[in-house]
Amino acid sequence: MSGNTTTYQDPAATERRTEARPTPAGRHAFVTLSGAARELGLKRSELDTAVDLGRVRAVPDTAGGRRVPRAEIERLRGEEGFPQSLRESVATVGTTRGAALMQVAKARFTRLARLGLLVPVTFYVNRYRAVVWLYLADELRQFAADGRSTPLLKGPLPEEQRRRLETGLDLRPRTWRGRYLGGMLRQADDPWARAAAVASLLDPVHLSRTVPDPCERSHLHRYRRLPPGHGVPGSPAARIAADLATADDPQEIEWLRAELLRELAAAREQRPAPRPEPHPAACRPAGEAPGPRAAPPPGAARPAPRQRPAGRPGPARTRRVLSWFRRGDA
Repeated sequence: MSGNTTTYQDPAATERRTEARPTPAGRHAFVTLSGAARELGLKRSELDTAVDLGRVRAVPDTAGGRRVPRAEIERLRGEEGFPQSLRESVATVGTTRGAALMQVAKARFTRLARLGLLVPVTFYVNRYRAVVWLYLADELRQFAADGRSTPLLKGPLPEEQRRRLETGLDLRPRTWRGRYLGGMLRQADDPWARAAAVASLLDPVHLSRTVPDPCERSHLHRYRRLPPGHGVPGSPAARIAADLATADDPQEIEWLRAELLRELAAAREQRPAPRPEPHPAACRPAGEAPGPRAAPPPGAARPAPRQRPAGRPGPARTRRVLSWFRRGDA
């Protein structure tokens, strides 16, 4: 034998498989984020950015994640310039490509971002544990094309801004948190989810001071969303991402606490946070003995006595066997 195998394909079977494929009308009404990214010609990270920016509508599913409605995918596919227009609207660049796009030096680009004039859309932590900020390429083009930005792109920066930079000012984490919070609030479809979005930017100390009720804090934690670039829980990347997603400026903290109280009031008005059912023993006053067991109603059948399984030795035989072992030890 030569070892070559010829496989025969039944044309009728091939036709049956082709007919079994779902048609667009028979597809599921909702698509996973990974499936939606493939159908829209986007990377998964680009789809996440599109959802955060409100370019693509996603709805929560029963498993705690999010899905894209089939009607939303068809709407986007029917827009003029698809898929290139959608891909360009969510394209992100780092500092090097962003500076080249704006035709400025990397140092000038970084100073503008530290001043809060260029707002990051996301970030990631590289293998050297350095934060890499990413910006929307479309926004950078608009900033460079705006005539009011010309003094910031050429020549020395104003004295006040140079003085602020000399003090170590870096508004990139704060401006990103503002954009990140806006995306979470845009996707929240529940008052408690809105409150949880604000609470996620506060550290545990300020959160417990603002929300002293542990049941409400636990309920807020159910809606908590991990920041981008969180990595493996407990890893250095996860700790860095958690620090960036936690407010550290006193004015920002006070604003978040006030906003959280406002969102909590709206959530409580709709429905209170769930609480565990109290145990009957916990409701009994201290030192009070449990009451007598209620007597069975008249005429009720008494439970039959427990029957010892067949072949199982009774208590008397068990005691004789044990005494025999003790006598042997003696």
